[in-house]
Amino acid sequence: MEMSPEEMEKKKEMVISKCICNSCPSWVECGEKGGFCFQTIGKSSCINEKKGCVCGGCPVYAEMDLQNEYYCIQGSEKEQKMAK
Repeated sequence: MEMSPEEMEKKKEMVISKCICNSCPSWVECGEKGGFCFQTIGKSSCINEKKGCVCGGCPVYAEMDLQNEYYCIQGSEKEQKMAK
């Protein structure tokens, strides 16, 4: 089921508010907010080296029933599923 633009924005705000990306060993401080798992955010423009991943411990991971990791480098859940 597709979300309306309003629903998409609300979900994006929820993802960013609960995001723990900035506690990740791979995190690079460059002004990004995180939430890379969400389809309208996508990959980081700063992070390009895998140094560890905390995605599985994020509250958003469980809440959105996510299954992948390294969203910052590999793209959102949707992008990773489409790549398989």
